[in-house]
Amino acid sequence: MFYHLFYPLAQQHIFFNVFRYITFRAVAAFITALLFTFFIGPKLINVLKQNKAVETINDEVPDTHKLKQGTPTMGGLIILTGILLSTLLWNNLLNANILLLLLTVLWLGGIGFLDDYLKNFLSEKCGLVPQYKLLGQIALGLIIGTALYFMPNNGDISAISMPFFKNTFIHLSWFFIPFVIFMITGTSNAVNLTDGLDGLAAGTVSIACFGLGIMAYIKGHYVIADYLNMEFLPESGEVAIFAASMIGTTLGFLWYNTRPAQIFMGDTGSLPLGGLLALISIILKEEIFFAIIGLIFITEACSSLMQRYYFKYSRRKTGEGQRLFKKAPLHHHYEMLGISEEKIVVRFWIIAVLLVAIGLGTLKLR
Repeated sequence: MFYHLFYPLAQQHIFFNVFRYITFRAVAAFITALLFTFFIGPKLINVLKQNKAVETINDEVPDTHKLKQGTPTMGGLIILTGILLSTLLWNNLLNANILLLLLTVLWLGGIGFLDDYLKNFLSEKCGLVPQYKLLGQIALGLIIGTALYFMPNNGDISAISMPFFKNTFIHLSWFFIPFVIFMITGTSNAVNLTDGLDGLAAGTVSIACFGLGIMAYIKGHYVIADYLNMEFLPESGEVAIFAASMIGTTLGFLWYNTRPAQIFMGDTGSLPLGGLLALISIILKEEIFFAIIGLIFITEACSSLMQRYYFKYSRRKTGEGQRLFKKAPLHHHYEMLGISEEKIVVRFWIIAVLLVAIGLGTLKLR
């Protein structure tokens, strides 16, 4: 909104020319999202407590989690409102990529909210039927994949950059649409699985988003992109501003989500955050780069899949199911080994920073 209101006034006074700059609006978006999250956090926590929207701990997690019984959930509402407000204030709302990102926030946020609502406000507390949740994610992926593939002036959006090779791309052609479905569905569920310890998902998402934000800024800046021999994507500068909003919001949420957590994000927050990370990487044609910096999410998801299918396989073979890990996802396995929750979370954050450093380190290899 500010961009559309004030940038045209640059013809009247040079001060308003500042709204043209990506760096200014990105910093402003970050600060806006962070401060708004600080402000709304305690208010929403109290509302959720009053309405008894609190976490119910099941028997599938370590016993130490029993102490978290009664902690407010659906904190993703803080994340959704923070991202939406900051984006509406500082982004160019005529940018097609921003519109798709906003669609992802509302769509996956709506699915997550419905799931959390059914878990917390119905007596059965069963949540949304998994098949319906998956269908909603697939439908969004289909819409976004089709829109990007047929969007005019979008270049070859199906070309994936190879981080370790100069001017090398993988061209997906028509396979791009099912690939987008896989990316959005897989990543949203992977972040959802990562959200199992206080601060784990919020911290790792903000770190991965920082890497994607840097990439978006580089590809949206002609001089820097040319210097690094990277493809110039003029529309990606706005994506960098959106990424700044995500970082500010997740860090603000982390203020209340660190151990002992005052609130959990629930599916309301984890599903849209995962979908947004996937979509940003797709817009930037940096899906492999994202696989590097988001390796924690991939590992968490794979550990759950491996646990499930190995248990089924061993039960068919021996009649008694066996497990690869003490518990899945992987962070619960380390808990069962006796490592404290704080140490696991901080070590995962450190690994996430390392992965972003490795990913950004590939820029000079292209």
